[in-house]
Amino acid sequence: MYRPEYDPDIFFHWKTLSVRFRDLDPLNHVNNSVFNTYFEEARIDFIHHVPEMKASMNEGKSFILAHLEMDYVSPVYSGERVIVGSSMKELGNSSVKGIQALYTESTKKLNAVCETTGVWFDLQRNRPARLPEISNPGQYLFKMNKNG
Repeated sequence: MYRPEYDPDIFFHWKTLSVRFRDLDPLNHVNNSVFNTYFEEARIDFIHHVPEMKASMNEGKSFILAHLEMDYVSPVYSGERVIVGSSMKELGNSSVKGIQALYTESTKKLNAVCETTGVWFDLQRNRPARLPEISNPGQYLFKMNKNG
């Protein structure tokens, strides 16, 4: 999996999160299972920053996570804040492939990378739905940096 160095221009959306006491394991660093929660919070916030997706959610559609792959790179410790970059990698008819990276805010050190496949879903019909027509989808796509 690609491990991007911090570059504010490679992701469309950034979300800052604080490490909470409940996120910690006995070694005083964030439990690996919590990384998924951080990625999820950033993914949901990302979706709300795509106007067409936000509008479609108001019409009974939602994003269902179908696949998640994560690489843990380095620990996050108590008292730190993290920043999560999120972008789309590929758009299908009803699916979206995404990429996210989590960094320690103060050092910009990479902590984890996540790649996902999500399906746009009609909650009333209980089946996949066509993605809304997104104007200028390129703005939401991941932009490889010079090292990738």
